[in-house]
Amino acid sequence: MVQWKNYDELETGKKLEQAAKVDLKEVMAGENGAQRVANYSVPMSSGLAFNYAAKQVNDEIIDLLGEMAKEQQLLEKYELLYNGDVINTGEKRLVLHQLCRGQLGEDVIADGENKREFYVGEQNKAYEFAKKVHSGEITNAAGEKYTTVVQIGIGGSDLGPRALYIVLENWAKANNTLKMEAKFISNVDPDDASAVLHDLDVAHSLFVLVSKSGTTLETLTNESFVKDAIEKAGLNPANHMVAVTSATSPLASNDGYMAAFFMDDYIGGRYSSSACVGGVILSLAFGPEVYARILEGAAAEDKNATNTDIRKNPSMLDALIGVYERNVLGYKATAVLPYSQALSRFPAHLQQMDMESNGKSVNRFGEPINYVTGPVIFGEPGTNGQHSFYQLLHQGTDITPIQFMGFKNSQMGNDVVIQGSTSQKKLCANVVAQIMAFACGKDDDNMNKYFAGNRPSSILVGDQLTPEAVGAILAHFENKVMFQGFTWNLNSFDQEGVQLGKVLAKKVLAHETDGALKAFADLFEI
Repeated sequence: MVQWKNYDELETGKKLEQAAKVDLKEVMAGENGAQRVANYSVPMSSGLAFNYAAKQVNDEIIDLLGEMAKEQQLLEKYELLYNGDVINTGEKRLVLHQLCRGQLGEDVIADGENKREFYVGEQNKAYEFAKKVHSGEITNAAGEKYTTVVQIGIGGSDLGPRALYIVLENWAKANNTLKMEAKFISNVDPDDASAVLHDLDVAHSLFVLVSKSGTTLETLTNESFVKDAIEKAGLNPANHMVAVTSATSPLASNDGYMAAFFMDDYIGGRYSSSACVGGVILSLAFGPEVYARILEGAAAEDKNATNTDIRKNPSMLDALIGVYERNVLGYKATAVLPYSQALSRFPAHLQQMDMESNGKSVNRFGEPINYVTGPVIFGEPGTNGQHSFYQLLHQGTDITPIQFMGFKNSQMGNDVVIQGSTSQKKLCANVVAQIMAFACGKDDDNMNKYFAGNRPSSILVGDQLTPEAVGAILAHFENKVMFQGFTWNLNSFDQEGVQLGKVLAKKVLAHETDGALKAFADLFEI
């Protein structure tokens, strides 16, 4: 029987507190360090590996983390999730985003239908629609092909799909699979929509409106902004818009849209890149075959997450090392540093996925807890970040664990040799150097030039950022967040923390304010 226990009830948590701490400067030095790099690596799918040699762990600590996984029944809870248990206790919902990309367990029947069949059916609708757009079977009113697709959404309806599009845009160009350019409108700030629309060929553009409820204020505001631009161009918005929504929303059966693609309440926004929220725009941008490859990579990592051996389960190992860093070592933040410009928006996606999921101070039953939970997530691509905030990471008073990502080969293949090496080799040399600089530091009599070291990092390393690799990375982090939430006994699948501000904003717009709220509103002449 599965038991849901708070982290501070775990015997392994107490054992971890008592275990000797690892001196990274010592274990990463010399040939012992070389052997450690070879030994502390977990193969993933799609040519990837998770290497944790530069983390402050050893075999004893990894063994204890494996015990913790068993004591907290992480795999049993994962099995409950993919077999359709009510894991989202706050909203009394199932959590089924992984069904969009594979079937790990039993059929999940909910609301009178097989949910796997429902999700795959909607994906197939999106695939067929994309094929008809690409072939010219579906055109604008003048019989001309659409060349650009614009997603209108916010939060999970924007961050994940936008990040994945940027990740694969150059790869698609190099492999001749970029079917349509994609753009995104998310912020209710009118400058966001105006900037996208300013140089847009509206007559040859498709707009994808994403709102599960059909009532999201920012999204509907931007929809009106876009419709106004379409009408001013002398066009009918109904010939340029599709909706991604729930079957019960006001957008579902609306003549104002060419087509509607459905999702449901069992897939949270930040986990919806595998559903039609990502599927429609990415199939239009890259073609259905490429999007299917993303899902295949994700499905392979979902399967890896079922491995009972923590040393062969990369997302569980990554998760529990993070728990050790947060709850035993006391580190407050994690920096996500991809050494790939293509992953420039992936840290922003992980910010939402991680902090919206595990930024909680009550357990899954709504009871207050007295231990720390999710860390602050931030990041930028290397080498840009090296010339920005690495100063604090190297020599600041707080230690911030780091999640690097790096790839042996570039996506586009264009490169030059300067001073004996290519740009890609220089990029890879920088990430290797940073791992060791953080771990081992540097002694110096001049304290301005002294680096304390003992600053832990891990790296996801791969051959190239392909669609399969992107899917594997996406699933790795989703499953990492899930395992951490289970370990802390949180509900990682609601987000009540985003609601209060929305409620107050509506009061401000309705002029139902007093006190300081009214005073702040008056500053903006609302």
